[in-house]
Amino acid sequence: MDITEEVLTLFKERMHITHNSEDNVLKELLQASYEDIKSKCGIFALDTSYRGRELVFERTRYVYNDAIEYFDTNFLRMINSFSIDNLPVEVDTDEGV
Repeated sequence: MDITEEVLTLFKERMHITHNSEDNVLKELLQASYEDIKSKCGIFALDTSYRGRELVFERTRYVYNDAIEYFDTNFLRMINSFSIDNLPVEVDTDEGV
């Protein structure tokens, strides 16, 4: 999944970043954060999953502020909760067997 301009704009608004000089770096940080959360919690869409986007934004904020070593510990409950809620739903395909 590529980071869209909309996601970048939402992140910049949240972080109160008003300049464009770091856009490429921010997109890379957001992409790395998405990949990390996806590996822990499963696939999700940033544009429709508020909780997934929240985790990506928070992880990116930690990276941006050189504090990534604290992210997993500080957000463990939210990561665990989101990963459970994000589990794929199994469909019973044994019709009459």
